[in-house]
Amino acid sequence: MNTTNNPQQANNSDSKNIAIISYLTPIGWIIAYAMYSSNKSSLAIYHLRQTLLLMIVALGIYAIQTTLLFVPHIGWMVTILSMVLNLSLLVLWVIGLIAAVNGEEKPIPLVGEKAQQLFIKIN
Repeated sequence: MNTTNNPQQANNSDSKNIAIISYLTPIGWIIAYAMYSSNKSSLAIYHLRQTLLLMIVALGIYAIQTTLLFVPHIGWMVTILSMVLNLSLLVLWVIGLIAAVNGEEKPIPLVGEKAQQLFIKIN
């Protein structure tokens, strides 16, 4: 039985795990960031930045939806618009998660590059 320990392979696996965990709820993001602090990699920080922006956008949509939902005559429009935006965020989230599972630093459409620019100081 050949059990060679390849540090590069273990590091890649850890980076991939951190990237995947970052997509699993805000608590998952915090756990992934804590794991990243002891195992720095470009793949992990790339996905941490992307998911942070996705979470901020989702929180913004929720805040606007909650604020405008009870305004007379536009509540139904707000509901429909927020459903479309939330579905769009879900699609972006899945695209990012697939890239993390594949170990790719692939930007999420529309927000991926912006996330890297906005959160450059997170490293």
